[in-house]
Order: sequence, then C-alpha cells, then structure tokens
Amino acid sequence: MKFRVGYVPPSGGRAPYRATLAAMCVNCCLNRCSANSNPIKEDGTLKINLCRAGGMLATMFLATSMGFAGGGGRNTFVLTSTNNANGNEVVVFELNTAGTPSLSWERTLPTGGNGGASTNAGVLQFSDNLGAVANYGSNTVSQIERDGNYFNMGRTINLAANCVKPDSVALTDEHLFVVGAKCAESHAWPSGHVDGRVVVLPDTSAAQIAAGNSWAAVTLTSGSLLQLPLTPRGALSGTSTSVTLQPDADSVPLGEAFWGDILGFTPAHSERNFAIVNNGVEYPISGTPFSTGQAPCWVAKGPGSAWFTGNSPGHAISIFFSDGQGGTFYKSIPLPGAPTDITVSTDQKWLAVIYTGTADSEGHVAVFSIDTYGDLTHVATSDPVGVAAFNGVAFSQ
Repeated sequence: MKFRVGYVPPSGGRAPYRATLAAMCVNCCLNRCSANSNPIKEDGTLKINLCRAGGMLATMFLATSMGFAGGGGRNTFVLTSTNNANGNEVVVFELNTAGTPSLSWERTLPTGGNGGASTNAGVLQFSDNLGAVANYGSNTVSQIERDGNYFNMGRTINLAANCVKPDSVALTDEHLFVVGAKCAESHAWPSGHVDGRVVVLPDTSAAQIAAGNSWAAVTLTSGSLLQLPLTPRGALSGTSTSVTLQPDADSVPLGEAFWGDILGFTPAHSERNFAIVNNGVEYPISGTPFSTGQAPCWVAKGPGSAWFTGNSPGHAISIFFSDGQGGTFYKSIPLPGAPTDITVSTDQKWLAVIYTGTADSEGHVAVFSIDTYGDLTHVATSDPVGVAAFNGVAFSQ
C-alpha cells in the first residue's frame, strides 16, 4: 500500500489512515522482535525487551486510532446556511451538553455559491461524514466534509442539464436528491455524477424533496404532492404521479419527512395541515387549523410515532403522533420567533429548529432534548451571528 503525505481517505477522514499506519507499525515491531529474539546473542535480551516495549506502544497507538476510526470522541454539531444571494455560507454550531448546556458558534464556511431560496425546506442535509447544501443562485450543490470535529467544504456538484434553482436536497447512503424550479434529479453519492433519470416538474413551485425506501416525494406549494418511484439501485426512475389530496388538506404543501415508506407532510394553509401518505393515499390529521392562525410548515420525524413541525405563524413547534393511516395532534411548544426549518438528530435524542427572533430580528438555532415519549425540553439557543434568517438545518454527530 502506498501513502501520500497529507492524504485523507474520502470515506473516513484521517482516523482510518492513522489506524492503518499504526497497524503497519505493530507488524513492523513484531517482525523485528521475532528476527532478533535469539538469546545466544550478547545483547539479545536487551533487544527483545526494547522491541516488546515498542510493540506495546504501537499497539496502544493502534487501539487509540481504531477508537477514533469508529467515531469515538465525536462531538455533536448543528449546521445551517445563511442563504445569502450574494454568497452562501454554512454556519457550524457546537452543542455542548456538559454542565450548563450551550450552543456555540464554531465556524462559518463559504460554499462558493449563491443562495436566495425561499418558501422551501431541507436546503441542507448531513449524514455520517458528508453533507450537502444547495446554492439556489448558482445552480449547484456544495458538499460539506467532516474530519473528526473539523468541517470544510468539498466538491461542487453541478445540476443536470436544463435544471436550475435548487432549493432542497435529500441524502441516502448512495444518492443525493435535488429539486429545483424545473427538475427533480438524483446523483450518485458522494461522487456527484447524475445517476437515474431526471423528472421534469409540472411547475416551478417545488418546496422540498425527501426520499423513502421505494419512492421519493416532492411538495409543490401550488397545491400538489408528487410520488417519484425509485429504481432498485435507489435512483429516480424518471416518472412521477400526483397524490390525490383532500379538499381540506391540499393548500400549500411544503415540509415533508419519511418514516420508512410512510410520508408525513404539511399542507400548510389547510384546515387540516398535517397529513400521512401511505400507499399513495392521503390521511389528513386535524389539530392546528389555518383559520386560527396556525400553519405547520416544516417537518421532522421523531422517535416512535412522533412527528415535529415548525409552525411559522404560530411561533411554535407543533407535535403530532400517527400510525400508517392517520393520527392526532398532541400540543405546541412556543418559540420566541417564527421557525423556518426543523430537524432531528440521527440518534433521535435532539431536535434543532431555526427561527428569526421577534425581539431582535436575528437568526437563531434552538436545540431541544427529546424524551422517550416525544416530549421536548429546551436545552440551548445560539447567540446572534449577524444573520437575519437561516435556511435549512441539520445535525452532525
């Protein structure tokens, strides 16, 4: 095996590289011990002891390196984007839950593209060591890389031909999904090349794309929800069908999230503004009617049967529970401002919501802990960083 100085394997950061070097070091020491373990030699005993000591140190280094390679020592971060039309940036906050919990600014990363998206959801996603953020004004997606507790920007991914203005992304193990003003598309992940067939959209109002086990979904704020079948490899097949929406649950579909192949989404301006879609059938859920100034707009799937929604005019997080054919509204947790997106961590212990504060007109990130029943407890809120409103939010653990 050959190594370059400073080489970082794309799949796992520096930790696997260090572990490999450590393993080579152990083998080297053990081989030398074996070669020099002849007690007849005058200095044999000394050499054996030195080799054994070196082997022990190398083994300890290997164990430590393997611990890092397995994810040990990884802190929890929350990432969001400025969505600036003149230069998009990813803002990284670190969640510290020891002692008095805090959410502190870690760093800001220019994406190399321009933002500008609106009336959208899921513009930034993160999974394992890689994330993606859409650059609406540049017709690109920027890859975000994590190495230990360090973040940097990776490659720039161009959209498929004739596709423009990306405002939402979704990630699976092997694919990146992007939706914009004209198209929904899938790309091999993390290489970024187009994989699958592009789906041409009926209008320019796409708000979010999400991917389940066998199908992807696109919300259109004009009043439609599209089903996009996936190929056996998990890419878009190139076709779409419209889900029939009920008259009291069809206005301004916006946020969405999957629970396996069950979709939860928000027909935000409807009397029943949260709904489940299972096997192509919509099951609306009552609870926070638009007529009373409530509009759950963004969705995150919680533990068990819990769903969390960002209720923009209600300045709240609204919680629902469901099975595969309906559900119930539970309650709303007040926020000091209007939320603009929401997410749940991979371990489903944390919820993050971005909002613009009513008191200071500044963008904030608030983190809540999630208990086993789906209830929320506020943990920490970020200080202002000079951004009036964030767009998109994701955890990295």
